[in-house]
Amino acid sequence: MSKKAKIAVLVSGGGTNLQALINAQNKGVIVSGKIEIVISNNANAYALERAKRADIDTAVVLKKDCASQAEFENKIVAMLDEHNIDLIVLAGFMSILSESFTSRYNNRIINVHPSLIPSFCGKGFYGLKVHEAALEKGVKVTGATVHFVNEIPDGGEIILQKAVNIRDDDTPETLQKRVMRLAEWKILPAAVEQVSQKMIS
Repeated sequence: MSKKAKIAVLVSGGGTNLQALINAQNKGVIVSGKIEIVISNNANAYALERAKRADIDTAVVLKKDCASQAEFENKIVAMLDEHNIDLIVLAGFMSILSESFTSRYNNRIINVHPSLIPSFCGKGFYGLKVHEAALEKGVKVTGATVHFVNEIPDGGEIILQKAVNIRDDDTPETLQKRVMRLAEWKILPAAVEQVSQKMIS
């Protein structure tokens, strides 16, 4: 296949979801798209190291170096334009994007969230907080969701979901790891392939 959707992955931390995408690309799970650049809002994100090892371009945009949210986003847009990006994947990107950014890339930004939306999602629900809330509520099943990104946090159309059973002895940390392994790392690459395929067909 000659034509592939060009993908940018936005990261802030360790990059485990990025690694799942790189692995999926290497194994031929993702064939309709190719990761062109990894952009981080944290210069010390280990995700950048993962990208470099996979020979993927990297860039860092720091909010503290920008006078406003608009300037921060404009710098990211310039990088996306430079690489002719078709699809943006938020993989643990800890910065809320404004409506002017999300509307510019309508149905072209996807995010993975560590719960079965509409449960435990929206403003303030990220990282371990999601799993703490699920355990506090006593739900028996949680999981992960890949969805399109719009101006409402976790509010875009759902692409894929996968359920994960909660165990009686789970802590937020054990649950987080299992949701990543059994759900996030499976449905994120699958969703990237699905959306990329639609873009190029």
